[in-house]
Amino acid sequence: MKVIETYSAEETYELGMQLGRQAEAGAVYTLIGDLGVGKTVLTQGVAAGLGIEEPISSPTFTIVQIYEEGRLPFYHFDVYRIGDVEEMDEIGYEDYFYGDGICLIEWANLIEEILPSEYTKITIEKDLYKGFDYRRITIEER
Repeated sequence: MKVIETYSAEETYELGMQLGRQAEAGAVYTLIGDLGVGKTVLTQGVAAGLGIEEPISSPTFTIVQIYEEGRLPFYHFDVYRIGDVEEMDEIGYEDYFYGDGICLIEWANLIEEILPSEYTKITIEKDLYKGFDYRRITIEER
């Protein structure tokens, strides 16, 4: 387990870039954190680290956004609004989770039962006592 502290959105983005540069085909990252904690900023950094230049936004209403212009395909999931895990079956999640790209899943705690046996769990937390832009980012291999 690794704990990283960032003190600005730029530092959180930079951490995402490092993750994107190091990511290998088949990697699955889960992203856990409250609304407004910086999940999208980290995700934008991961995409930049993969060489993706198009704008990245949270796929709140589509469940998954697919970006194929980087060095590896990038599958960005947001399962916040998912009603039932069966909705993941409908979009063929296994093709993404076990494919040749990188998966990043926001709110992955809502679909824990279908996550692969090995993934990287990233948890982002705020601590307002340490500053408005402070983030505690925990990275755990599962």
